[in-house]
Amino acid sequence: MNPTFRVSMLAGLALALIAASGCTVRPLMATPDANSSGIATSTDLSSITISPVDTRYGQEVRNHLIFLLNGGSGQPANARYTLDLSVTRSSSAAARVQVRTDNEPTSSLLTMSAKYTLKDASTGAVVASGTRQISSVYDVPRQEFAALRAKRDAENRAARELAEQLRLALGQDLVRAGPGS
Repeated sequence: MNPTFRVSMLAGLALALIAASGCTVRPLMATPDANSSGIATSTDLSSITISPVDTRYGQEVRNHLIFLLNGGSGQPANARYTLDLSVTRSSSAAARVQVRTDNEPTSSLLTMSAKYTLKDASTGAVVASGTRQISSVYDVPRQEFAALRAKRDAENRAARELAEQLRLALGQDLVRAGPGS
């Protein structure tokens, strides 16, 4: 190998390492130390109270989200933020594969969406808002009760996944809003 090529490769590597050392990667839910700010901590997330919802599947999302935000300890007594949540769902036939005259669907797709608005509890100012959506596929058997149970199970799966997405979205929103918002 040519010595000048080797020196130029080492210089290029050194420059790349210097440039990469300026990049920082921090966990979204990290505990802040004295030098850092702008990280959504578990304290920030646990200071969110969630307003009541009016549907069974909305309540599933709300319950899972309360558990995720507070580690199973329920809603905070003195919340810093209030979360208004609106959950909707729709179901559509995904496949028709039964070879019969009634042409019933044997697979369905359940889509659950949540619109949220995060507000400062003391001022009522909107800190963040957004929409998240999740889909869940389920089989539709011939038995009526089994079909209802399959749909309910798909709703529960979608509610758990939607709560996870909302938790991450709220953490990102609190980081974007900055400290003291």
